[in-house]
Amino acid sequence: MSFAQVQADFVAHIKDPENKPSPKGIEDRRMKIYRELFFNNIESFIASAFPVLKSLYSSEDWQVLVRQFFIEHDCKSPYFLEISQEFLHYLEHSYTAKPCDPSFMFDLAHYEWVELDVSICERDDSEDIRLSALALDTALFLSSTTRSVHYDYPVHQIKPDFQPDTPEGGPFCFIVYRDFDEETQFISINPLTTMLLDAISQTPGISITELSHSISEQIPQFTSEQLAIGAQQTLEQFVELGIIVDKKL
Repeated sequence: MSFAQVQADFVAHIKDPENKPSPKGIEDRRMKIYRELFFNNIESFIASAFPVLKSLYSSEDWQVLVRQFFIEHDCKSPYFLEISQEFLHYLEHSYTAKPCDPSFMFDLAHYEWVELDVSICERDDSEDIRLSALALDTALFLSSTTRSVHYDYPVHQIKPDFQPDTPEGGPFCFIVYRDFDEETQFISINPLTTMLLDAISQTPGISITELSHSISEQIPQFTSEQLAIGAQQTLEQFVELGIIVDKKL
């Protein structure tokens, strides 16, 4: 048997010990150490990134979920900090929900993951704190440590004794950002503010005037002038929080 085959058998058994036999010539006592080490590390990283999601499962169901991820998902990143992103990708693209899974499973997982994402992402060196007031023609840039997210479920309220079956009252929109003390913060916002931030994210350097004209086409009940006034007031507050920044040329 080739060394490559031994490696493949080793990995297959570590991932799925109930269905894949241990490589020949390696005593089970040693394999048990590897089985527990690898799985416990994976479970620990996932549990620390998704504590609320874990709290909604029985211990057995949670172990089954993590084991299924470990068996089925081919992680693309070698970094432990990115295991949570791999788990989220698995839930979104590969996982088939079971009766024990809450209907808001992915929404909640994403909400928990984005906190980690913001806390560890690198700040763009070209960014600078904005010191002057915003004019209508000021080029707007979203901080690289800011995310605008929205969900169908009230993910910020979910806990073991509050698990809504259907989405009601949404969308639930948030800014997740890193403040000047490098602490991750959440702000609940309305859908219109979400539209503002999404437009800035998609079109860096856009101005308030351009923003208001674009959004007025989507919500014609407001004039572009009304939208510009509201946007300027809102974005000024975000400047103070470091959410809207300057770019060094």
